[in-house]
Amino acid sequence: MRSEIIIALRMTLVTLILTGLAYPLALTGIAQALLPWRANGSLVTVGDRVVGSELIGQRFQKAGYFHGRPSAAGADGYDAAASSGSNLGPTSKALRDRIETELARLRAENPGAPGPIPVELVTASGSGLDPHVRPEAARWQVPRVAATRGVPPGDVEALVERQIEGRWLGLLGEPRVNVLRLNLELDRRFGPSR
Repeated sequence: MRSEIIIALRMTLVTLILTGLAYPLALTGIAQALLPWRANGSLVTVGDRVVGSELIGQRFQKAGYFHGRPSAAGADGYDAAASSGSNLGPTSKALRDRIETELARLRAENPGAPGPIPVELVTASGSGLDPHVRPEAARWQVPRVAATRGVPPGDVEALVERQIEGRWLGLLGEPRVNVLRLNLELDRRFGPSR
């Protein structure tokens, strides 16, 4: 029995060293060597100041900025430490009430927006931290952003078109717009919004 316990302890120690130390260190080293920018969180900077990550959505509330998807992550949303969806199902009264509130808010804030409200502007993503919207959702917000900033809608629309990210390798994913990058480009081109 004693020899079996010693063998079990050795196997536990070897497994711990391999899977808990060697493997994570090897992957971290490979990631730092091949993709250091991605391995360090895809941080976005303005000058020497970090303003966010390309991978994590943020709340933009001012009318002169594009807004991303609502967030169910954390008590106030957009909490990267509490990444999660709302877990509300299609028959949930709480979900229906939240969507109705969002629809009313979006209609009031975007009176010149064309057509129906894009679905991702009223529904949270599975993680609650999706940094992207479809190009249609960004285009839908152009009238509000252009009017607030006092610039021609065509100039803002052209900016949106330049920020569209295509499918990965031309095959995977859907065309999308990173809301943080789009808003930073707005500030760079037209100055910060009030």
